[in-house]
Amino acid sequence: MAIDVLLGLQWGDEGKGKIVDVLCPKYDLIARFQGGPNAGHTLKFDGKTYVLNTIPSGIFNDKTMNLIGNGVVIDPIILKRELDSLKKNGFDPIAQKNLVIARKAHLILPTHQLLDASAEGKMGSNKIGSTLKGIGPTYMDKTGRNGLRVGDTMLPDFKERYDRLVTKHRAILTNYGEIPDFAEKEIAFFEAIELLKTIPQVDGEHFVNHYLQNGKTILAEGAQGTMLDIDFGSYPFVTSSNTTAAGACTGLGVAPTTIGQVIGIFKAYCTRVGGGPFPTELENETGEELRQIGHEFGATTGRPRRCGWIDLVALKYAIMLNGVTKLVMTKADVLSGFDTIYACTHYKHDGQTIDYMPYDVAGKIEPILEAIPGWNENLNDIKTTDQIPSRLLSYITYLEKHLGVPISYLSVGPDRAQTIHLN
Repeated sequence: MAIDVLLGLQWGDEGKGKIVDVLCPKYDLIARFQGGPNAGHTLKFDGKTYVLNTIPSGIFNDKTMNLIGNGVVIDPIILKRELDSLKKNGFDPIAQKNLVIARKAHLILPTHQLLDASAEGKMGSNKIGSTLKGIGPTYMDKTGRNGLRVGDTMLPDFKERYDRLVTKHRAILTNYGEIPDFAEKEIAFFEAIELLKTIPQVDGEHFVNHYLQNGKTILAEGAQGTMLDIDFGSYPFVTSSNTTAAGACTGLGVAPTTIGQVIGIFKAYCTRVGGGPFPTELENETGEELRQIGHEFGATTGRPRRCGWIDLVALKYAIMLNGVTKLVMTKADVLSGFDTIYACTHYKHDGQTIDYMPYDVAGKIEPILEAIPGWNENLNDIKTTDQIPSRLLSYITYLEKHLGVPISYLSVGPDRAQTIHLN
C-alpha cells in the first residue's frame, strides 16, 4: 500500500479541506503533516459550515481515523476551541475515538504569539503578512532544539520545561520593548493542555507505518500551499514549514518510497494572503469582483485575499516539485459570467521572456497573459460531466495541455455535493 498526498499548488486557500472531506470515505486514515492553526480548512455540508485549523478534515467521517502528525505545531487553546465547536455541532472526536495526536508534534505557547507579533511589528513595510498565531517562533524553537512537544505534557516536570522556555522568550521580548501581560492567556493554555491530554497520544511514525503494513489506506493532508514552502516558495514571504509532498515524509515519519498518488489542488484563478510577490494580481475592479463573488476572505483571519488570474508558470513549478499525478480545480463557479478570462503563460523578467520560476521571485515580474473565452452558465447545480458548459470544458482541456496532468475533480461550489469526478 502507499500513502496518497493531498496539497495546495498555489499560495494556499485552494479548498483542500473540502476535497479531503469528499475523498475521506476512501481512506482509513487522514493525517495532517505540517503547518499549524494559521491554516483554515473550510467544509460545508448539510447546510452548515465548519472551519478546521488543526484537526484533519476527515474528522466528520466516524469510520476514518485522523492523526495530527509530528510536523504540525499545535496551539492547545485553538485546538480546544475547535473541539468545543465540533462537540456543540454533534461531533465529538474524543468520544468517537477517531482522533489521535503525535507525541512529537510541537506546542505553541502564548509567548510564541507575542514573539510573532513583535517581530512582525518591527518589519514595517517589509512585513511577511504573518497570521500572528506564533507559527514561525514555534518552528524556530523546534529547529533550535528547545521546543516543547505534546509528549512532554505527560512528564512530571512539564511546568518546569514550560517556565524555562518562557524565560528565554521573555529575554527576547525585552529587546523588542515592553512585554504585554499574558497571564490570562497562560491560564487558558494550561486549561487547554488538560483537554489535550485526553486525546490519545501516539508515536506518529509507528502509527502511520503500522497502518501501511496492515494494508490500510492513508491520505496525508497538507496545509497552506506550495508557493509558501519555506525552501521553494516566494521567500521570504513564506510559511515556516515544508508544504510540498516531501514535507509529508518528515511530517509523518514515512519513507519517500511509500508515497503513491499526489493530488494537487488549485483554484480556477489565483489568490494569496499577506505580503509578497503575486505576478497575476489584479489591483482593479476585476480583482475586487473576484474577491466578492468568491468570498475571498481568510477562514482563519478574515483578511481580504489578493486576487488575480491563474498563473501557469507557478502551477507547473508546483507540479514539478510535488510530482503531482492528478489535479483538482476548485471555484470554477466564481468565473461564471466573465466574458473573457486570462491565464499567465510566461513571465517578463530582467528583460527576458521565461516560462519558469526565477530565483528572485520577489523581484520585478510582469505576467504575459493569454485570453480565453469565458462562460456565462451558473454551475452551482450541475452534477454530471455532461452538464458542464462547453467553454468550461475547453478551459479544462487548455489547462491539462499546459500542465501535463489530468484534472480529475472539478469543484463548482463550497458544498461537498458540488464536486464532479471527471476521470
